[in-house]
Amino acid sequence: MERSYYVATANRFEHAPALEGEHEADVVVIGGGYTGLHAALNAVEKGFSVILLEAGRIGWGASGRNGGQMIPGWRKGASELIAAYGEGRAKTLFDLALEARALTLDRIARHAIACDAIVNGHMTLAAKRNDLHWMHNEADVLARVMNYPNARVLDANEALSHVSASGFHGGLLDEGGGHLHPLNYALGLAAAARAGGVSLYENARVTRLDTGNGVIAHTERGRVRARFGVLACDALIDGLETRIAKRIMPVANYLIATEPLSAPLPISNHLAVSDSRFVVNYFRMSADNRLIFGGGERYTPAPPADIRAFVRRHMARMFPQLADVRVDYAWGGLVSITMSRLPHIGRFGDLFFAHGYSGLGVLIPALAGKVLTEAMAGTAERFDVLADLAPPEFPGGAGLRSPLYVLGMLWYAMRDRL
Repeated sequence: MERSYYVATANRFEHAPALEGEHEADVVVIGGGYTGLHAALNAVEKGFSVILLEAGRIGWGASGRNGGQMIPGWRKGASELIAAYGEGRAKTLFDLALEARALTLDRIARHAIACDAIVNGHMTLAAKRNDLHWMHNEADVLARVMNYPNARVLDANEALSHVSASGFHGGLLDEGGGHLHPLNYALGLAAAARAGGVSLYENARVTRLDTGNGVIAHTERGRVRARFGVLACDALIDGLETRIAKRIMPVANYLIATEPLSAPLPISNHLAVSDSRFVVNYFRMSADNRLIFGGGERYTPAPPADIRAFVRRHMARMFPQLADVRVDYAWGGLVSITMSRLPHIGRFGDLFFAHGYSGLGVLIPALAGKVLTEAMAGTAERFDVLADLAPPEFPGGAGLRSPLYVLGMLWYAMRDRL
């Protein structure tokens, strides 16, 4: 994380102290990423006293190092949601995803968060000619069933006019998408939470949770006793709560940022872009005209010896004109996916949790943080809608997740090539 472009361009943020001694609050939040920060903000706005504990530094997990892409919806498209749940429930879920987008943009505006947020659209490039069939169907279902007219299919020439990448057959453009500086967004949420009365602590790794009567979070040098707890650790949960670890898979993602580029830029109009491969590549321009590129196939969770070289070859395959540009930053880390690619949101008594966003973790946490605190305050209808999406456990549980992940990546990488 310390080698990332985001850290190099981070806004000033006064670090929080470590936790020492005994503390009490209405809500203890464990994890200083988007989910934890949104939960803390919503809880303090409802009148709860809130303590947030971050094991390392605020925003230095997946929230602060991701691709920064704001993609409306869920990892499952509208057609997939209808096939799984029927039109009525799928429309409810899609409306909730749009609310997540609105909540995110509202937080940025309300708290004047300087995070280079741009809403000029997100494009999914068609890696295979047949992808255009499902893209046309998706745009039709979005407009007709979801009442969302902002998506349209571009042919190969139209897509190329926006993205100077090789080997694509068109694309699906969602004009409601965009991108932001993820670390500055997280730090802005943390500053807003602090200003609102949330007590923030860094370097306060929770080593044990007691949930028999309320929630007690233990750290090496302190303890927080609370009426409610929020577990918002995503892929970094380790063994803190074994009951949910079986439903997520920690996977690694890696990104690079080039030197500032001169015109003509490889992406016009500051679109956020990804491709339709299962092993997805995703990219965008930064505020200072660097290409931020993420993706590539990695069959084990262990990082490559040279992240810069690992990601560069994938970038050069897609953008041959950039094969010789200087790469100034390279970084990576773990995120989590689920079997269903839908998030895992729920509760164990007074301990609430949300994680497993499966690549769509920029917008959805704003919704998750809101519905968790609604449930704490006694209104659980929307929480129940999301809790009903609980993904199945990975076959073999936590012990066999990694070898099965390797096999799955090999299989889908082969399909991408065929």
